[in-house]
Amino acid sequence: MLKVVFAGTPEFAKTALNSIESAGHQIILVMTQPDRPAGRGMSLHASPVKQFALDKNIPVLQPNSLKIDGRYAAEAKAALHYLEGIDFDVMVVAAYGLILPKEVFDIAERQGRAGCINIHASLLPRWRGAAPIHRAIEAGDSVTGISIMQMDLGLDTGPVIAMKEIAIQEQETTASLHDDLALLGGQMIVEALAQFEKNKTLHNVPQDLVGVTYANKILKDEARINWTESAEKLDCKIRAFNPFPGTNFEKDGQVIKVWGAKKTQLPANAGTPGEIISIENDGINVVTGFGVLLLTELQKPGGKRLPAGQLAKTLAWTPGQCLFN
Repeated sequence: MLKVVFAGTPEFAKTALNSIESAGHQIILVMTQPDRPAGRGMSLHASPVKQFALDKNIPVLQPNSLKIDGRYAAEAKAALHYLEGIDFDVMVVAAYGLILPKEVFDIAERQGRAGCINIHASLLPRWRGAAPIHRAIEAGDSVTGISIMQMDLGLDTGPVIAMKEIAIQEQETTASLHDDLALLGGQMIVEALAQFEKNKTLHNVPQDLVGVTYANKILKDEARINWTESAEKLDCKIRAFNPFPGTNFEKDGQVIKVWGAKKTQLPANAGTPGEIISIENDGINVVTGFGVLLLTELQKPGGKRLPAGQLAKTLAWTPGQCLFN
């Protein structure tokens, strides 16, 4: 049994934390981001990792930063002082959201400890950075996976301890792929911890310097659909941005969210990009810069997610109209 410090914030990290705890390791500290306002009332909500820790009576630290020379220097110093004073074997990091400074590595890499081990949702060095799942789908990748990585001061640049591949299905969304990768990450980190517990070391391999790409943070202004892009590219983007931030277009002064779409075999040059060419039982066929995209599930402001054809009839859309006026 290892003594584990765990740093993570969202549901992806909670899945890994649950796997580690279920494997019998002792979680002696959880580090997670501060509670954030959410919901209609914008009341403060604890992260999924914090909620898990509270349920298990695990101590929790929530500094705004770990940089001792930054805006939250006092919080950072207090967190580092706490970390300095506890006995642990390894620090596991999964989607924490804060940069770990050298001081954290110095503590975690002391003799007999395994250092900081990261669960990253891509096949490194592809998609280093904040949004690897989104960007893999957006780029049309056919595979992705989990990398268990020995962290260093770079952005996801450390040597890889283990890597496993998973296929990206044709209609995969970030929501569905996230869940599969979270489960895989939980399994793989438990395997890595077992390796360290047995051998007191972790074999790792430096990352390839060829094929490096960066998964930049998803911005809300990326969500608006540009109908001059190809049907294939828009299909990838719609799936990548489901559930957040959700792609959208504007029609008759309303911002309509797109939750589902499919590429079609209809002629590529069928009209003006953004033009509705037909409304069928299975959705709305819309012209793009190359190809026709079938919108299958839409949502108007304040409404429920509906089959696209049903919403089109409710809003009296007709073929020949464009989805940007």
